[in-house]
Amino acid sequence: MRFSDSIFGKLLEPINRRQFRAAVDGVDGNAYDKSFTSWDHLVALIYAQLSGHDSLRAVVAGFNANSQHHYHLGTGKLHRSTLSDANARRPVGVFAQTFATLSAMASRQLRCEGKEMVRLIDASPIPLGKVCNWSTWNGRIRGMKLHVVYDPKGDVPSSVEVTPANVNDIEIGRQLPIQPGTTYVFDKGYCRFDWWQKINGSKALFVTRAKQRIRLRAFKHRTIRKRKGDGFKIIADDEVKLVSKGDSRLPIPLRRIKLRREAGGVITLLTNDLSRTAVEIAALYKSRWQIELLFRWIKQHLDIRKFLGTNDNAVRLQVLAAMIAYLLLRIAARANCIKMLPIRLAELVGQLLFTRRALAAIDKPPPINPGRRQSRKSPGQIEFCYG
Repeated sequence: MRFSDSIFGKLLEPINRRQFRAAVDGVDGNAYDKSFTSWDHLVALIYAQLSGHDSLRAVVAGFNANSQHHYHLGTGKLHRSTLSDANARRPVGVFAQTFATLSAMASRQLRCEGKEMVRLIDASPIPLGKVCNWSTWNGRIRGMKLHVVYDPKGDVPSSVEVTPANVNDIEIGRQLPIQPGTTYVFDKGYCRFDWWQKINGSKALFVTRAKQRIRLRAFKHRTIRKRKGDGFKIIADDEVKLVSKGDSRLPIPLRRIKLRREAGGVITLLTNDLSRTAVEIAALYKSRWQIELLFRWIKQHLDIRKFLGTNDNAVRLQVLAAMIAYLLLRIAARANCIKMLPIRLAELVGQLLFTRRALAAIDKPPPINPGRRQSRKSPGQIEFCYG
């Protein structure tokens, strides 16, 4: 009988084992746990994410109950103490490089010539509460923060960083490499004039929301040919300059767009894009909510609310494992032309993780055995009948 891998095994196929071993060797990922390798660890944490188990005992019990699949997954039996020790000691770089490789793979699947590149930048808090007394307090929560650069057209997170909760969003934003020709969309938490100049100097564009304390003077009113967009109306479109009595300078072209939302309230946007229409720029900023939906989806349907370890390293590994699991689901959906909502796919995968069936038919019932016995002869074979 022809071998058919499990749903879980097929999801892991995009991870190139040779590249993974190179990443492990680069950071000496197996230095402390040679019997429980980095591959064993990665598979265990991805299994925890996809299955929805939120404790070490549940992960170990569920994984070991399907020992018939361990050989084909390239792993062995799990032990709770070993998994706990690995969470505390294994270098985060192994998982970080795996995420970067998968993100690049997902981006290549969607690459189109002449297609404009848009990246959304935002951060989301990860509350840890009093259980992790080492975590920092930022005035609202005690925990860590997840910083993401997201491709809204491809539904692919292209960069992930996990920091203490008190790290300012702009500190991570300033470290991001700027790609020429890309439009970066972010909120007013990333207000930093020298970073805006860096984006403009790299021949890239930005769209952001203006802080109230920024003083601007309009020197040119632009003609508004189209005012109404999806859920908003353009009020004003001006080219502006920064008004400051101090040393603050912003020697780049700057445009201020004011819009009124149908739900109420006026929003002021700033951009260095002088070619798009005001409606197009407002729609770009509206698309920023896609990254909020990504954060909500990950927190609700992958497991980064309850953690398998209470130390800094374990939390970082689990967050990265959640992002890797998300990428594996998106890659599988595109490779198998699965059109269902990501939430439905994640639910089905969690229920059928160790079943042997095609990913493309994950939402179809298995074939039913026919009621009568089928003929063993080939359709093209001559049959001899004896009277």
